[in-house]
Amino acid sequence: MEDIDAMFTDLLGEMDILTQSLGYETDSSEISSSSSQIENNFSIGFTDLKESLNELEDHDLDALMADLGSDLTETEETLNAAKTGHVHTQQHKSGLYTPQQNVQAPIPSSSSSSSSSSLPPEPSEPLPAGEAEAQAKAAKIKLALEKLKEAKVKKLVVKVMMSDGSSKTLMVDERQTVRDVLDNLFEKTHCDCSVDWSLCETNPELQAERGFEDHEYLVEPLSAWTRDSENKILFLLRPNKYLLFKDPQIFYLWKKQKQFMNEIKECHKELLLKEHFEGPSVIVPDLEGPLYLREDRKKSWKRRYFLLRASGIYYVPKGKTKTSRDLACFLQFDKVNIYTTTDYKQKYKAPTNFCFILKHPQIQKESQYIRFLCCDDEHTLSLWVNSIRVAKYGATLYHNYQKAVRRALTTTSTLHVTSLPVSSPPTHSTGHIATVRANGHPDQDDLSEPPPDFIPPPPPGWGSVV
Repeated sequence: MEDIDAMFTDLLGEMDILTQSLGYETDSSEISSSSSQIENNFSIGFTDLKESLNELEDHDLDALMADLGSDLTETEETLNAAKTGHVHTQQHKSGLYTPQQNVQAPIPSSSSSSSSSSLPPEPSEPLPAGEAEAQAKAAKIKLALEKLKEAKVKKLVVKVMMSDGSSKTLMVDERQTVRDVLDNLFEKTHCDCSVDWSLCETNPELQAERGFEDHEYLVEPLSAWTRDSENKILFLLRPNKYLLFKDPQIFYLWKKQKQFMNEIKECHKELLLKEHFEGPSVIVPDLEGPLYLREDRKKSWKRRYFLLRASGIYYVPKGKTKTSRDLACFLQFDKVNIYTTTDYKQKYKAPTNFCFILKHPQIQKESQYIRFLCCDDEHTLSLWVNSIRVAKYGATLYHNYQKAVRRALTTTSTLHVTSLPVSSPPTHSTGHIATVRANGHPDQDDLSEPPPDFIPPPPPGWGSVV
């Protein structure tokens, strides 16, 4: 049986090799092939780009055309200005520059002269409305295909799957964050703006899933997908997305009894958040406990004791204690993302189905560089996954939550204002509200019967002295 220390040393060495292979020492042929793949991959969730553009709604396609047109115009102006400045510089250096040298007489082309002398074409018969619209959209798609390849800002046509099986097609460029895309989906789906809405990526081959963080630029992780990838993007509610900020006591007081955590007041939750996220540095939950590690060579799972720190995950070597000087680093978070998994008990013979993996985002298939960990139950899995997110993203995660809360509150207040009834002019009534006509008199249908003890007022002039 191999020594646990030797095994972890091998793992760390392999991670270093992976980092180097994904960094500056990548083979030139691999770089050229990957770059050509990224350049030609403009759609996610479709077989080709033409299909994805055809799925765009008309106003989205028009917006794409306008955006691409402005991009290309700006690029051409920049290039022309650079070329003109270069020509001026060369002419000044040679001492041959005169203002007339920049002026060129127009040369009539044969095509223009022949076209001017030719007779205008005979008017064609008007097309039916449906066919004309289809041809117009086909022409736009053809032009968009050409302009997308020349655009200076990378754009992707993305298919987003809904929870009911339907889908929405969006145009996303590299400047948009996941928060921007979520706001766009809120407008398209007319759903509420709950903080639990999330964009997720699923990897069927690894049976893994990850929720994109709101601050991420969506195009960046999608560009790592291979062209034949079966990965999908989902738009769904994830109650655990910001559970750490809704119930921070679960993560920061996890050693306490469950009854104590359930009875904690909201004011105490706010104090916990302020203490751990609004200080000079973010305090990561001091999570520790046994997890099952999948050993790569033996394809078996061994129970080890792990500890979470801000810099990464550590383990207790064999025969050592939990003191800081004895801990060994298992993994750091700067180059990996965390994914939850599905049915690993059957796929990898895991002790339970409550597993998570840590991998580089460019790894899309099974690899020796993926780290597999398994928890005893769902609660432990939630503790580790959310606490690792805090260790990786720090205060940025808290700011994401605050923005999501403000967005939800803004939408709620807007709906409340628009749903308020229109106030009607005040009416003189006895104990009830009547609808007022244009002439100022109440509608007879809205008048209710008077109570039994009602005494009508005397007629005008009654009891007056003549």
